[in-house]
Amino acid sequence: MANRESIFPKHKPRARRKHRVPLAPQSMKQPYAALLPKIFKRFSIISAMRTGIPSAAYYATRKPLPVSDKPALFTMNILPPMMTVWYHIVEKYLGDTVDVTIFDCSGKLNAKEFPNARIQKFINLYAATKSDEFLYHIAKNRKIGWICDDDMFPISPKMIDVMQREFTKPNTASVSFRPRAWWHYEIDGKNYEVSSSYCIAFNREIFCDKEHLSLAPCNGNNHPSHIGKPPGRYDTCDKANEILIQKGYDNYIVPEEERSELLTGFSGVSGAVMLLNYFKTPQQVLDYYEGPDKEQWGGNMLFGTLAAMLSICTIQELYTVIKGQPYPLHSLPTRDQLLQLLETRKQFLRDDQSLEPVERASKKLRDAI
Repeated sequence: MANRESIFPKHKPRARRKHRVPLAPQSMKQPYAALLPKIFKRFSIISAMRTGIPSAAYYATRKPLPVSDKPALFTMNILPPMMTVWYHIVEKYLGDTVDVTIFDCSGKLNAKEFPNARIQKFINLYAATKSDEFLYHIAKNRKIGWICDDDMFPISPKMIDVMQREFTKPNTASVSFRPRAWWHYEIDGKNYEVSSSYCIAFNREIFCDKEHLSLAPCNGNNHPSHIGKPPGRYDTCDKANEILIQKGYDNYIVPEEERSELLTGFSGVSGAVMLLNYFKTPQQVLDYYEGPDKEQWGGNMLFGTLAAMLSICTIQELYTVIKGQPYPLHSLPTRDQLLQLLETRKQFLRDDQSLEPVERASKKLRDAI
């Protein structure tokens, strides 16, 4: 671990005990974004105290879902109010057409609040590891294994119709409702969209039983991107997607005009969740963003996490509608505070960084509730 005084300023002992998370000075040498990997690790360690034993018990049996023609739908969660909103949407629009499994990686979900889902407290491993576990063991008795991030919200029962239509074609290996947009495959002189793992259904007979693939990420991605340099790394599902293309399978991607009516959602929420878990007050969160200068922010860090904070404001709003009271997110600033912060940091943002996708998704969710 890095020397604490090299990251945070010195405080009087009493102030440190009170706030626990002192704020970083502008003059620090370490990039400000370096805090996130540390607090991801911290979260995983703390949550393992609640999820470790249930995970071990799960691995002792690995009990699959019963045989059924229904798609098996899977998500994983570290922010309980988001799971409440996601489950509410799934129940309303998909109902009993799917069987839902939720990996509770915070260890804080109350299973009684999700009566029609299988809730499994599960240690916070990589997303690909958890998704593989679902496809190969929990969904082993199903043809369709459907993975959907908890910040992706199915808002139409027509999603089931799309899957049933496409999976009647014997060569279709996957159906994606939200591809990656910033790079593409170039294979044998042809271009292909990247299916991604945000919201994707697999024909398990192809993916698991025949090809024995994994969603694991890896290095070596030299495909063209739309922002200049190649990605460099295959994210979750990307390498498996490439292998399926190379082997001649169809990986259907729902056209944009159609999928906008089927699915809505946010992006990169986990980083903001980690910050909210780490800091104890809204002011500490605001100070975190106001401290560093432009050179200390890397890539999409500033805009991405602030946009995610605003997404969580929408989740909190909808959770309150569903439950009648807000979830205790003690360090979440108000929407107005975050918007004001974005305005004051506008000079640090790129021209292509816009809140329009967050606002559009928020409106769709409000209408869907």
